[in-house]
Parts: sequence; C-alpha cells; structure tokens
Amino acid sequence: MPSPSDIVKVAIEWPGANAQLIEIDQIAAYVNQPMVDVSILQRSLAILESMVLNSHSLYQRVAQETTVAQLITHLQVDVCIVFCAQNPVNPAMDFTQTPPGMLALDNMLYLAKVHQDTYIRIVLENSSREDKHECPFGRSAIELTRVLCDILQVGELPNEGCNDFHPMFFTHERAWEEFFCVCIQLLNKTWKEMRATAEDFNKVMTVVREQITRALAMKPPSLEQLRVKLRSLSYAEVLRLRQSERMSQDDFQSPPIIELRERIQPEILELIKQQRLSRLCEGSCFRKLANRRRQEKFWFCRLSLNHKVLHYGDLDESTQGEVPFELLTDTIPVSDIKAVLTGKDCPHMKEKSALKQNKEVLELAFSILYDPDEALNFVATNKYEYCIWTDGLSALLGKELGSDLTRSDLDTLMSMEMKLRLLDLENITIPEAPPPVPKEPSTYNFTYNYG
Repeated sequence: MPSPSDIVKVAIEWPGANAQLIEIDQIAAYVNQPMVDVSILQRSLAILESMVLNSHSLYQRVAQETTVAQLITHLQVDVCIVFCAQNPVNPAMDFTQTPPGMLALDNMLYLAKVHQDTYIRIVLENSSREDKHECPFGRSAIELTRVLCDILQVGELPNEGCNDFHPMFFTHERAWEEFFCVCIQLLNKTWKEMRATAEDFNKVMTVVREQITRALAMKPPSLEQLRVKLRSLSYAEVLRLRQSERMSQDDFQSPPIIELRERIQPEILELIKQQRLSRLCEGSCFRKLANRRRQEKFWFCRLSLNHKVLHYGDLDESTQGEVPFELLTDTIPVSDIKAVLTGKDCPHMKEKSALKQNKEVLELAFSILYDPDEALNFVATNKYEYCIWTDGLSALLGKELGSDLTRSDLDTLMSMEMKLRLLDLENITIPEAPPPVPKEPSTYNFTYNYG
C-alpha cells in the first residue's frame, strides 16, 4: 500500500453531493476489476479522463495505476454485448448481403456518433436483461436496415408509376440516418413489449415492419411527427388493429360469427382472470421509492391460495425466487380492500419526493385502499407486472380487467379460438341467417314401434 504522502488526491464533484477527495488508486481499482458495474465503470473512466486531460503529473500517475490490457478487456466485453450474434471470424461478412450491405454499418456508426446517449442506453438496457431476453444489437441493426430498404424500395430503379411522397425526408440533411435512429428505438421498445427472446427475432421484425409501414402511410410531415405516430403504435395497438381489420371483413360481420364471438368472449375473459389470480398467488417483487443515492430496495407481495388474504413483507439480500408465506408477516384481508388507484391518483405519487420520479415510475405505480383508512403502495418492476397486478386486484374486487395486456391477450386468444372453431368451414360460404326449420310432418306413423 502507498504511504499517505504518495497518494495523490483530486477534488471532484459527484452529482448531488459535495466536493470530495478521491484517491486515484481507489478509482483505478474499479477500472482494473475484470467485472464491475457499468455505471461505476463509466464514472470512474470519466474521472480518470479528466485527470489525464488537465494535469501532466496526474497523467503519469493514472498511467501507472491503469493498465492498457484491462481497458482492452472492457472494450472486448462491450463489443460482445453489441455484436454477440455476428460472425466471430470475420464480422465484415455480415455486411456482404445487398441490401443492406455496408449501409447498415453506416447507420450504426451514425447512431453511435450523433446519438451517443441513445446508443449507450440501448446497449446497456440489453446487457442488463436476462440472456434469453437480450436483443442482439448488431443483428437488429442489419435486419432493420434491410427492412427499411425494402419498404422504401432503396436500391431499386425509379418507378414512374409510383406516387408515394414522404415530406419528412426533406426536413433533415441526414434524413435517412435519422429515420434509422428513430426506428431502432422503436425496435428496442417493441422487443420489450413483446417480452421477446432470440427465437422471436423474426416475429419482432414482422411487427416492427408493420408499425413502420402503418406510420409512413399517415404521411408524417417531419421525423418528430413520425416518432409520435410510432409511439402510439405499440405492440398491443398493432394487435388491436389487426383484429379490427379482420373483423371488418365480410365473413366476420355475419350474424353467426358475431354470435359465436359473443359466446366465446366470456370464456376467454374467465381464462385470463384465472391466469391473473394464479400469478398473484405466485407473488412478485416491488420497488421501494428511495433517494437515488441509496441502494434500491424491494419488498414482496403474494395472494393466499384461497384468494382471501394478501401477504407482504420486506426482502433481504439473501432471498431468492418465490417467498414462502411464513416470511411475509404483514397481511391485508381482501374483504377489507375498498379500491385500487393507479398513477398520479396514488397517495405515494402525490408526495414531494415522488414528484422527482420519472414518468416510468408514475406509469408503474398503483395503490390499495383498505379499511379503516390505510393504503398499501406499489411500484411494479415493469409494465407486465403492473398489468398482471392491477388486473388481478380488479378480478378480486369483481371489476372488469382493463389493462393493455388484457386487451392484447383477449385479441390473441379470441383470434386463435375463432380460427380453431371455424377451421372446418374454410372456403365455405357462411349464410347470413340460419336455415329455416321444416314444417312438422302430418303424421308420425313412421316412428319405430318398440312394443
């Protein structure tokens, strides 16, 4: 260990804190670790960079403490987040197919240079997900570029009979690259909404193509208007539009089909309700709102198997997976629940500290009001858990399930069930009205006599 006289200290200002003296060897120790939290690594590198740029003596000290080999290791790890699905021997081979060719690489480079924060956010979001839910950035960018070329007929000869005109491409000097940047963010958002895995890649790209095609059909006058329209075309909305368009077809407007849907829908809704209650019985983790400088903490809540009591309690760091009922010491009888509030109507979203929370927290917040005048406040870890719990609590109170997830599940399951029920009627014209009931026979003497 160096003696106190050998330690060079630098005054730096951490966000939200007073100036502190930080030792170079302490900061370098974070960088030299083979596996370190990304946010800590970024901040440490930024501090060391500031030292190197502003002092020759500090440059010498940083050079001694931080090895080039370790920096290369971090770079290799980052490149593997981004390009894990690419050709490991010769990545250039991934850009030989035309389209998109090298255009895909140009798009990625533009995103990383011009929209660095967006690029970093996309990469870090995917690196923090479970392996099976990680969206391969390199493969996504290449396929997205190919899809955009196909939609806009890039690389094809001009067609004099084509009347399509997109004014947004005349509003920016680098309109094509900006178009790609908007769409790659859409792809990342849709991947999360679909809770996709690597096996779902082609399915996600099909949805993204449809989202882009629908948005372009509206002829947005600017790239910002395109962004707004794409934001409204969520995965759930695409499913709803698909179902609506299928139902607008003549066959689906006939009285027999409408009657069949009306009979099936209560069964599907009951199935969704039972799934929601089953998930509540398994339980979920919820976030505790806290000062950003403190470590985020969690608590756990689950419904009893007889659907009569909510059990909840704090989690310690050693708790893993499903939490047994005996560890959840606090309870609320379901019969005491008076209402379920969401968003800005929640008590914990009206506090001053909550006003500083971002929009995402507001969209994941809900509260249970129960007798006498108490509230249990929730912040879900993601939109899926939010929908599961608000639906499940609505089911317990005998109310309708109104989440986006329910609408999506209902559309999907109704479509599947209708197709199965009508499978034997394919290519057969469905009559508008049932056939007439024949008249009763004049005599029943044709009946068989058992006597």
